[in-house]
Amino acid sequence: MDEINTPPVSVEGAGGAEGRSAARASLEIAVAVHDVGKVYRLYSRPEDRLKEQVMWRFGRQYGRDFWALSGVTFSIRQGERFGIIGRNGSGKSTLLQIIAGTLAPTGGTVQVRGRVAALLELGSGFNLEFTGRENVLMNAALLGLTPAEIAARYDGIVAFADIGAFIDQPAKTYSSGMLVRLAFAVATAVDADVLLVDEALAVGDVFFRQKCYRRLDELRERGTAVILVSHAMTEVEQFCERALLLDRGRTVFLGTAPQAVRHYYLLAQDTVGTAVAGTPVPAAAAPPDSRLPSAEAAAVPWPERAAWLDLASVPVVSNGWARCTGVALCDAAGKPCRVFEQGQTALFFYEFEALRDLDIPIGGVVLQNDRGVVVHGKSTLEYGSEVPAAVPAGCRIRFRQEISLGCAVGDYTFEVGLATMAPDDYRLRDAYAHSELHSRIVRVCHLPAVGRFAVGFRRSRTPVQLTHHGVADLPGTCAASVIATGSQQDLLWDAGDRSAGRA
Repeated sequence: MDEINTPPVSVEGAGGAEGRSAARASLEIAVAVHDVGKVYRLYSRPEDRLKEQVMWRFGRQYGRDFWALSGVTFSIRQGERFGIIGRNGSGKSTLLQIIAGTLAPTGGTVQVRGRVAALLELGSGFNLEFTGRENVLMNAALLGLTPAEIAARYDGIVAFADIGAFIDQPAKTYSSGMLVRLAFAVATAVDADVLLVDEALAVGDVFFRQKCYRRLDELRERGTAVILVSHAMTEVEQFCERALLLDRGRTVFLGTAPQAVRHYYLLAQDTVGTAVAGTPVPAAAAPPDSRLPSAEAAAVPWPERAAWLDLASVPVVSNGWARCTGVALCDAAGKPCRVFEQGQTALFFYEFEALRDLDIPIGGVVLQNDRGVVVHGKSTLEYGSEVPAAVPAGCRIRFRQEISLGCAVGDYTFEVGLATMAPDDYRLRDAYAHSELHSRIVRVCHLPAVGRFAVGFRRSRTPVQLTHHGVADLPGTCAASVIATGSQQDLLWDAGDRSAGRA
């Protein structure tokens, strides 16, 4: 693979008042990527490279161009957490290397404000023959720290890495987890303006990942821009504010992280969608009944149109098979509501119109807190709900979902979505492992962050006003006992025994 070196394309600045305005705005930009492309020359056989070098003057070509990146443009603000996602071979790592400066673009420009620290791959920048201590000193110096700064921060780096006596052992004896611990500790200790992370956190254990994300939050508060490349969509959705989706080196989507993740899922299901697209609707299948089947639903009617949210400006991620025609959020009595007490029940109503024949419909709701953490997500598939065998084109499918808000006090957003499964896969849903079942679901239409609501403290203070600490109120019980010492008989007490409670 040969790199084709051509002069980078420059971007001219604006003059006058517009130029001064752009200059002020640029002070908040940490990374600016404009029309970046990267092309390689591919050859079928090694000797073809030599032939082309000799015969190119006669117009003979023995290779072909491969664009790893083409026309990629975006900018990242100071303190922003930005994700880059895409399938294998989409150009994510190539783009990260160009931003880091270890790879030159074929065309376009990349402007990075300040110091860059990068974790591009496991053990990158480490000499495996050196000890951990020597690698810390060498890498910190390469990242721009002075000897005095290295000495002042060395103990903190070693403490964060937490690899014990191995710090004085050659890096070739380290496990993958130890390598990434040390590399992350060095990269986040240099006060970088831009931090690049390429799948490096995937090898750490849960305690290390928690510590890493706490450190990344600290860096963001200082104004460090963090660029994360990952195949873990949950991490991207919960950690990043915006994300770039690449496919075959080109930009597919640039926007909020939840929307980018939904677009990624649409890309990932291309082959599945083709297989399901032609599934015929059984002749005996009737249009779905718009009435809700359960007795609970009969007690709470479908809300009036005035209760539905305004969807005009809500982003939609769809493969074109259906469209959302309404979403409403109500209290347990079916009245529009946006503020709930902790533990109260929220009713989510949502409706989709099929624009083509659909197989088994799946509807669900996802709740996220103000930090982007998915607090709850559940669909008719997990509930085991009764659903129609098919939804013919032109019909509407309605969902009524009841969720008990046993979650922390705070602000939340919610997402609604429609998916579908082939009848054979749906019948065997309990036989599939989660990953296999997940791959057989075709995502049809999702509305990320379609609405918001708040959960506040309860008016009741029985037994106390706050029901739990943390993100979610998980079902469970707690019992206590007292064991007498000496010659006394053991005294057992639990919360349900009031007589013992008086003792």
